[in-house]
Amino acid sequence: MTTVVLEGRELWKSYQGGDGSLLPVLSGVDLRVVQGEMVAVVGASGAGKSTLLHVLGALDRPSRGYVVIGGQPVSGLSDDAVAALRNRTVGFVFQFHHLLREFSALENVMMPLRIGGVAEPAARSRAEELLARVGLSGRMHHRPAELSGGEQQRTAVARALVADPAVLLADEPSGNLDHANAERLHELFAELARDLEVGMVVVTHNRSLAARADRVLALADGRLIPTDAREGVA
Repeated sequence: MTTVVLEGRELWKSYQGGDGSLLPVLSGVDLRVVQGEMVAVVGASGAGKSTLLHVLGALDRPSRGYVVIGGQPVSGLSDDAVAALRNRTVGFVFQFHHLLREFSALENVMMPLRIGGVAEPAARSRAEELLARVGLSGRMHHRPAELSGGEQQRTAVARALVADPAVLLADEPSGNLDHANAERLHELFAELARDLEVGMVVVTHNRSLAARADRVLALADGRLIPTDAREGVA
């Protein structure tokens, strides 16, 4: 039986505007992601795609509705418990890699494990394994400034996966890359979802990345609508 690794039900999210009125962003979003599935979310700028990703990844709480990550409901948990669940079950990749420039690629990838209390030898072994998996076995001792943009972003992907999360959430992961590096990253995402059996939700404007997903959903008027990879993507 296929395992559901991420579920959002009836997700509503509003923000208070400058005049005190509520600005709706999400209006009853439903989404289920299973193990090994890659879901692309497309839509116009300002549609709320990043907000959706933050709610799904427990970086933000919905105004209404609930999220379940790796079988664990988020609602009702304290902020500390939510942070622990997020760190244990969710990996994030953003448009900008946010690597620590004073540390090598290997040290950057090891960091989440070391912070989580994993012993140095085990953290190093796992980080080396992931860097090799993303094609950086020969570059792991280089600092970010010595890596290309594509190499930096693949390091960020390895870091996001190092703790073996149930879910990987990516927000415009190739938005800052040239075409060749973007294509390599797109193929890597598809391979990782399949080979590592991690559930993925990828927010993107890139048709090529969306086309590699198992499902493509458009966020419009606060709701998710199944669509074609060639539609709704800038």
